Amino acid sequence: MTVVIAGAGIAGLTLGLTCHQIGVPFKIFEAAAELKPLGVGINIQPNAVRELIDLGLGDALAEIGVATAELGFFSKLGLEIWTEPRGKEAGYNWPQYSIHRGELQMLLYRTLVERAGTDCVQAGWRSVGFSQDANGATLHLESAEGDKRSEHGTLVVGADGIHSALRAQMRPSEPPPLWNGAVLWRGTTQAPAYRTEASMVMFGHDWQRLIAYPISNKNPQTGLATINWIAELRFDPADGWTKEDWSRIANLDDFLPQFENWVYDWVDTPALIRGAERVYEYPMVDRDPIETWTDGRVTLIGDAAHATYPVGSSGGSQAVIDARKLGRAFLDQGVSVGALGQYETEILPIANKVIETNRGSGPDAILQIVEDRCGGQFDDINDVIPHAELEAHAQKYKRIAGFAIEALNSSPPTIGPEERVI
Repeated sequence: MTVVIAGAGIAGLTLGLTCHQIGVPFKIFEAAAELKPLGVGINIQPNAVRELIDLGLGDALAEIGVATAELGFFSKLGLEIWTEPRGKEAGYNWPQYSIHRGELQMLLYRTLVERAGTDCVQAGWRSVGFSQDANGATLHLESAEGDKRSEHGTLVVGADGIHSALRAQMRPSEPPPLWNGAVLWRGTTQAPAYRTEASMVMFGHDWQRLIAYPISNKNPQTGLATINWIAELRFDPADGWTKEDWSRIANLDDFLPQFENWVYDWVDTPALIRGAERVYEYPMVDRDPIETWTDGRVTLIGDAAHATYPVGSSGGSQAVIDARKLGRAFLDQGVSVGALGQYETEILPIANKVIETNRGSGPDAILQIVEDRCGGQFDDINDVIPHAELEAHAQKYKRIAGFAIEALNSSPPTIGPEERVI
């Protein structure tokens, strides 16, 4: 009853750890020749942190991440619109973590290899498609040198990202990822921590914004923390954009001049940008929601299933939830087509709603509301947007994305510590 997994990102590795936990044989194949800590900062919400803690990763997460204490929205003039506590500060039973994506991926990988052996993840094999029959499914693979191989299992799971080959086979007429006109520049900089020293902040509006949060604790010698930052500008989508590679190095002249005046009492935006050793550039893209992620004995998880804009800290978190819910389905239905159906029935409507919400009604939508109403200038935010409206907006997204406080705190574990597939 082997599960063959395409991709060793957050989704694929979490699924591997889950399969190991519940006694399901698995194999993971990764296109990269070697797993390295690539990427920049992400946020993992309490619903996903809970799952990682249930996998025994709580202490390690605390070592490599920052327990986010606050989320704040500010106008382009630096005026406070809305702040709210996060994680345990908000009343969750579990923290929210701001963390380097690559460090999280490597933690998952190291833990999986320690528990399941070095052969459980095989690097250097890119997924190119699948086939299936009544006896199982086969993942077809290719190396960078052009060597080909196939791996047969009971089920195949595509965790191969936004450019998933498995999704492309399921949906051959689907267009490339959709660009919304926004370009993101991302980097990390050693800089002073601000506010609570564990605060995530957003400035601006839909056409220009800055997001910043620490992904390390303050160094006791230097007093500095590693600050992850994202500068965003929006352009006319008709201009087109084809570059989607994390490794594309940015030219600061393409965006820094627009942020030169964004200097506030506790965030110096141009200094933050100039202080980065390396800055990456890529367009903000997603994919349209689809009606099914499953074809017989093959299904999709993570970005392969539901690539969404990096809004609301939902991407990495949902990848973890996908893997755990699929594991729950294996416990309930066995390693079977029925398990894929159970997983999809529970998760697809939620993930598709998040895609749609992140296109304009995510938690950061209040920035544009304030910009439209007053140009970002106000003496009292309640004269622009009442506190009750801000509170309702924040709570609505938590419900949509599956991490409303009371509901999450009162829900049972997805997978109990002693549960195994028989």
